Amino acid sequence: MLVTLTLLLIGFSLGSALLLIAANLSGYGANAQGALARSAGIILLLALATLQCLHGGYLLRGDALFASTLYAGLLYVAASAFYLFFIEALHPPAAMNPWRLLHFLPALLAVFLPPRLSIPLAFLVGTVHALLLLRVVYRLRAQRRHFRLEAAAFVGFALIAVLVLVLGLGATWFGERVFFLGYAQLIGLAFWLALWLLLRFPDLPGRAADAVRSAYANSTLARIDRDEALQRLRHLLAAEKVYTDENLSLSGLAGLMALTPHQLSELINSAYGVGFSRHVREHRVEAAKRLLLAEPEASVLSIGLAVGFNSQSNFYAAFREITGEVPGRYRKRSGGPPQ
Repeated sequence: MLVTLTLLLIGFSLGSALLLIAANLSGYGANAQGALARSAGIILLLALATLQCLHGGYLLRGDALFASTLYAGLLYVAASAFYLFFIEALHPPAAMNPWRLLHFLPALLAVFLPPRLSIPLAFLVGTVHALLLLRVVYRLRAQRRHFRLEAAAFVGFALIAVLVLVLGLGATWFGERVFFLGYAQLIGLAFWLALWLLLRFPDLPGRAADAVRSAYANSTLARIDRDEALQRLRHLLAAEKVYTDENLSLSGLAGLMALTPHQLSELINSAYGVGFSRHVREHRVEAAKRLLLAEPEASVLSIGLAVGFNSQSNFYAAFREITGEVPGRYRKRSGGPPQ
């Protein structure tokens, strides 16, 4: 029964990896993630998917993975890619550093050392990467008000990574069957968490980018008239309704205001206590609430598109996040026609 469940999770992992890679290549989150983070994400997905294929081979045919150089190398690559993806996500785009690619160098140990030595070392390398990530997160503790959902998501993945490290470092005591079953299940759980987060919160990459910019921003407003900038921002959003442009970005709105993206990000955060993406979502949801009641014959989807959301899932997720209910329920409760 446990083996069957694990094989199902392996199949789920492979399908999820394909979906996430396709989303990455299609440009999902491109404005929120730098090139290095996106590349590390694809490498991580490919490494985990290949590991799951090897786990399937072990469960179905009894493949000797602890004697496999490929398996050892993938453990190093997965640990390094996991670190690079999250370290880039936890820094503003200007902080991207190509030298971080050197974190993939330990993978060479899998080539020059026998698997019985390189595999335990892979989990030690993973432990070092985890400690480095924790140090970055600790430095951001003063900015935790900017990270809510983002921090919770990171904690979820971090807990899965810790369990993987415990399994790896204790493989001698647990036995290889327990290790491979547990590792395959944890990878499946990580894929489930990633898909759930992106389906439940489709704008998560943008929210995370806003949070990072807010956390690292030095004051950039010293030389501008803050009150005038706020008045201009309110005019663009309330009167000109620029939020109805589904492609509206931080840099695009900043250009309309003759500000830099960092200046606009700090302006919104200091005035409203939220990031750019959240502020725009709030305006779109408020406009949608008005239209849901003013245009009872209009479909919920058409209203979501009219106020600037680019898909029904984005509209529903934002509406529920801000109001606590879905659009149809809000319209019905407020006296509109039933959906």
